[in-house]
Amino acid sequence: MERQDGLRSVGSHDRAIPDALAACFRQGWANTGLKLPPLPGAAYAAKRRAAVSERFPNERIVIPSGGLKARSNDFDYTFRPHSAFIHLTAEQGTQAVPDSVLVFEPTGTGHSVTLFTRPRSPRDGGPNGTEFYRDRQYGEFWVGRRRTLSETADAFGIEAAARGELERALGADVPTRVLRGEDASVDALVPPAPGPEAELRTFLSELRLVKDEWEIEQLRTAVESTVAGFHDVAGELRHATGLARGERWIEGTFNRRARLDGYGLGFETIAAAGAHACVLHWMRNDGPVRDGDLLLLDAGVEADSFYTGDVTRTLPVSGRFTDVQRRVYDLVFAAQSAGIAALRPGARFSDFHNAAIRVIVEGLDSWGLRPGGTELAHDSTLYGRYTVCGTGHMLGLDCHDCASARNENYVNGTLEAGHVLTVEPGLYFQPDDLTVPEELRGIGVRIEDDFLITDDGSVCLSSGLPRSADEVEAWMASLR
Repeated sequence: MERQDGLRSVGSHDRAIPDALAACFRQGWANTGLKLPPLPGAAYAAKRRAAVSERFPNERIVIPSGGLKARSNDFDYTFRPHSAFIHLTAEQGTQAVPDSVLVFEPTGTGHSVTLFTRPRSPRDGGPNGTEFYRDRQYGEFWVGRRRTLSETADAFGIEAAARGELERALGADVPTRVLRGEDASVDALVPPAPGPEAELRTFLSELRLVKDEWEIEQLRTAVESTVAGFHDVAGELRHATGLARGERWIEGTFNRRARLDGYGLGFETIAAAGAHACVLHWMRNDGPVRDGDLLLLDAGVEADSFYTGDVTRTLPVSGRFTDVQRRVYDLVFAAQSAGIAALRPGARFSDFHNAAIRVIVEGLDSWGLRPGGTELAHDSTLYGRYTVCGTGHMLGLDCHDCASARNENYVNGTLEAGHVLTVEPGLYFQPDDLTVPEELRGIGVRIEDDFLITDDGSVCLSSGLPRSADEVEAWMASLR
């Protein structure tokens, strides 16, 4: 919009741009186009797209990446595409473009696939010609360079088009399923069909249950970085004890590793010292870290490919467990070991949970600790008062991966080679729980590792960390 004084009105509180400066911005730029190789996982993503095409013949499939979310005023949260979009494109962290949409268009013999995305900001003064230096959300001078459309096509191995062309592309009357709830503007373009679209979400989730070779390598990378973060933290425990909010120091130590090695965090770091360990998802991390307490650290590095690790260790801050702490730790360790022993292809997903819980129930019984008192009939479900949650979950692009899969293919299903999951039993004795001896109150212990199911058993991806109490103490002593 032009003003009488010759300046351009830009809204917000930014200064107006004089015409002379606007003209200056339109010229004098070198040609910096790139010829990009295919993304590392592009060939695997093509196979996954083929599975989607086979499952939904003669239907248009629309998978949005999602867009930016405001944190405060004109500052946005770091962008992360929807996991289904990542899975079908092999997009990488720092290159991910908000508001992208993957469209499968039926051709009669399959589908043509096009990625509608925001191309690199133009600098020629045409439509959006000021975006590169004026737009805080999408401008190249503000948030960095995007790929051109030709670079996008090279990288993904599929056709690329400008996001502005999406409405026209969706205009034809074709049966369409949309992954809804990720992009409101896309949802508005296609009338909803709740039943079929729920089926799409389920299929996309179940497509991630069995990991391919490339995914397994990404998970190994993410877990290795996660293990490195735990080593970093163990070396910082002594320093954390001298700080009023030592949990924040622990959190920051791990988070630094996540940003150094990967795209960031797979989930918000849980750095829970003392009784905070009894809060399963303690993320405030605002408490002290005291000698004599336990620190429960549950954390995961998200690799540049967006695959994440998820590991938990419970560490004695002083370097040595007290007798009562070791008693609780040893029971959780025995439970985890029993769960690990149950991991094999053909086993039910619930087998490792049941094996771990049996050990916990027997151990608590041997302590004379039965929820509700010994006068009640024995009921193993009552021990959930001290365990609270399940003993593991699928792991991949999401920490709790494949969440929309059907129960019969997940929690009531059978383990297969290529599944990646956690085994993480825990005991949590709340500080105000009068059903347990006072010496146990405020103790929380969880031990979690990541496992790949193989043809003949399982492999621990997080084996670079000690598990037993003796190993933990020896490890911590070696760092002091």
